[in-house]
Amino acid sequence: MSRKLFGTDGVRGRANSHPMTAEMALRLGAAAGRYFRRDGRNGHRVVIGKDTRLSGYMLENALTAGLTSTGMNVLLLGPVPTPAVGYLTRSMRADLGIMISASHNPAEDNGIKFFGPDGFKLSDEAEIEIERIVTGEITPAQPQNIGRAKRIDDGRGRYVEYAKTTFPAGQRLDGLKVVVDCANGAAYRAAPEVLWELGADVIPVGVEPDGFNINEGVGSTHPEACAAAVLRHGADLGISLDGDADRVAIIDEKGQLADGDQIMALLASRWADQGRLRGGALVATVMSNLGLERYLGGHGLRLERTAVGDRYVVERMREKGFNLGGEQSGHIVMTDYATTGDGLIAAMQFLAALTDSGMAASQLAAQFEPVPQLLKNVRYASGSDPLSAAQVQLAISDAEIRLAGTGRVLIRKSGTEPLIRVMAEAEDETTLREVVDGIVAAVEQAA
Repeated sequence: MSRKLFGTDGVRGRANSHPMTAEMALRLGAAAGRYFRRDGRNGHRVVIGKDTRLSGYMLENALTAGLTSTGMNVLLLGPVPTPAVGYLTRSMRADLGIMISASHNPAEDNGIKFFGPDGFKLSDEAEIEIERIVTGEITPAQPQNIGRAKRIDDGRGRYVEYAKTTFPAGQRLDGLKVVVDCANGAAYRAAPEVLWELGADVIPVGVEPDGFNINEGVGSTHPEACAAAVLRHGADLGISLDGDADRVAIIDEKGQLADGDQIMALLASRWADQGRLRGGALVATVMSNLGLERYLGGHGLRLERTAVGDRYVVERMREKGFNLGGEQSGHIVMTDYATTGDGLIAAMQFLAALTDSGMAASQLAAQFEPVPQLLKNVRYASGSDPLSAAQVQLAISDAEIRLAGTGRVLIRKSGTEPLIRVMAEAEDETTLREVVDGIVAAVEQAA
């Protein structure tokens, strides 16, 4: 069975439109409850977290109704980061964790992400089975087996205390002025609390959610807000999170942006020097810059590439026993600490390097010189396959020959809309533009 509801990161869409309706959330909750109560036992539990979108109230109540109708006991965490749900699912011995969030998307969108009892996102097989149950007749629990719902008031506090334990014992952030932009999202209280309790002078940005302003002009998709605050306050560092705090961008003291590739380069070399980097490799996607791959090679380390999506990064990490991976977009996965990307804990690892080295953030955030990269999107008619056209294949082949040894070409279909993404990297920017424009022209002609 192919998946129609689940995408690469749960179920996502516009709030109050299929599939993000109260009715579908109820059915998803009931289907997930039925899936996790296959043994018929009582006492199963699920934790539910959410970000700050207005539609989160609607989806939280609908999921709760569906889950309790099949006998699951629901523990409501309120607004917490996505990685907190992964952590608390495992910590609270739950059978299932659910995060209601559309991450970096605008407020009118929402999504539902599922975590298994180990705190990792559900496998493809589990999602397919839940989707199969959704489309059928869902058997409710007997009246005496209906689940209970309970609000957990200290869920955020538990995560805050855990996050602090990932910072090196004995180190503090005294004397550091840190801007933290929480995108008016799930970490609007947790992130400033952690940094303040570790001793930093915290300047909070994006900490006034109203249900509609998540990611609006703030957060990792709008790092200029954090950069402006860093310059205005003369801060040592800026930390820009997204709406559910599973990704991060670092802003140095000059207001310059460091993406996920630079953060991963720093952590990989630092952990390797400390004997902490398992397998001598970093896992990243095909979108990570060629400069990162060359940097790692210069340190005797490997770059393992996966398809785009943090779930594929985590799958490779678990499969081969690696403990560091992520995406250029700022998802940094450290399985020593978290089961999914954790923007706050990744930022704290950067801060640990900052306090250890005594270097400025601008020095730490520029580990390698990126190879110039250009990405263009070409829209095509749904149902067609322009990549199979002879002229497109020829254009790609010519580009690969032209860039051999000096760059690379990556052509892929978007997983969410009818777009062909044409990306290339080359040391010469004129060549780069010519190569990308040549492939784009061939795709447009075929489309």
